[in-house]
Order: sequence, then C-alpha cells, then structure tokens
Amino acid sequence: MTKIGAITVGQSPRVDVIPEMEPILGDSFEILQMGGLDGLSKEEIAAFKPRENDHILVSRLTDGSSVTFGESYILPRLQDCIHKLEENGASLILFLCTGEFPENFDSKVPLIFPNRILSAVVPALIPGGRLTVLTPSAAQTEQTERKWKQLVSSVTVLPASPYDGTAAVLKKAAEIRPEETDLIVLDCIGYTMEMKEQIHQLTGKPVILPRTLTARVIRELGDA
Repeated sequence: MTKIGAITVGQSPRVDVIPEMEPILGDSFEILQMGGLDGLSKEEIAAFKPRENDHILVSRLTDGSSVTFGESYILPRLQDCIHKLEENGASLILFLCTGEFPENFDSKVPLIFPNRILSAVVPALIPGGRLTVLTPSAAQTEQTERKWKQLVSSVTVLPASPYDGTAAVLKKAAEIRPEETDLIVLDCIGYTMEMKEQIHQLTGKPVILPRTLTARVIRELGDA
C-alpha cells in the first residue's frame, strides 16, 4: 500500500476533505495527515495576522471553525510536517490547500500542490476564456484576481467561504452570470462535492473542484 502524506495549512485531520478523496484514490493508498497549525490554540493562531505582501490563507481547525492567517508564519511548520511524513514512510506529499507556496521546500519525495494543477488545467480547458472563481475570503480577492489574470483572458472573483456552509456558498454563487463565464473554479480545498454539484445545477456551467481533481491526478500516478 502506498503511503500519501497530506498536509493541511490548518489543523488535521481534515475530516471534511479526505472522505471525499478516498473513494477516488481507491484502496491502494494510505493517507497520513498533518497540519501547519496542529497543536496551536486559537489565541496563538490569532497572532498570525498577514504581514504586508503576505499570502493570505484560510483554513479549518479541528473544532470546525475557520481562521485567516499569513502564510509566512507557518512555512517552517510546513517544512517540519514534510520531514515527519517522510520519516513515516510517505512516498509523496499532498498539500491540502490551493494557495501559492514557495518552491524551496526541502523534500526527498514529490510534493503535490493543487494550485499548480489548477494553473495548468484551467487555461488548457478554456484558452482565452472567461473564468469565475470562488475564494473563501474577501481579503483574498485581490491576490486571487492577480493569480488568475495571468492565465485567462478575464476573471471574476466572488468571496464565499466553504466553512460557512453550502447555503452561504450558493447564495453568493447566485450572483454568477452564466452568460459571462465559461468555467467556474472553487479555489479552496474546503469546497465540497455537494457545492460543486449545486453550483453546476444553478449555472449550467462546468465547475472545477480542487479536492477531486487532485485526487484523480494522484490516482493516475498510482495506476502508472
């Protein structure tokens, strides 16, 4: 059985994510989870306010609540997670986050970043097309627009946190104008299959869900 390391930038285990990935991955994978905020209290995490030019992250804690914080605070903690997962036998490591990360992590095994998969797949699906992106927080709107404008001809970003529940996400998704978009991306690992399905029904447009897309890529590696 192949061991996969799964690192969330929040707290593990991600009981909201992994159960939707496991059926796609199949029985040949064992998933080992760790988190960048594991072992920290809410008071400690509250001190991780994004610095100027910091990449803003939103993730889930073990109590089900969500937090917003600066990526720079947890990079050393993510590196520790990589080393510990390697020691536990992981043959590849998946980041459970669609955020952008530096390329200088020290790792003996392949690192899988959903953001890099999305950035390759989406332009291939809609070359010169129009994209609508849902992102968890209004604080992430500018960085999300900046990222996607480099890859598609036009992008509309709507903030809607998956951690507020399906109804809240659908309320924001109701603002999508189907005639003005070719593809919808749910740009956070926290969005669910139910959210994807209901947004597709609402808009009639194809919807990309990072957790399932990434699981299918990993399954392809395992089947090689």
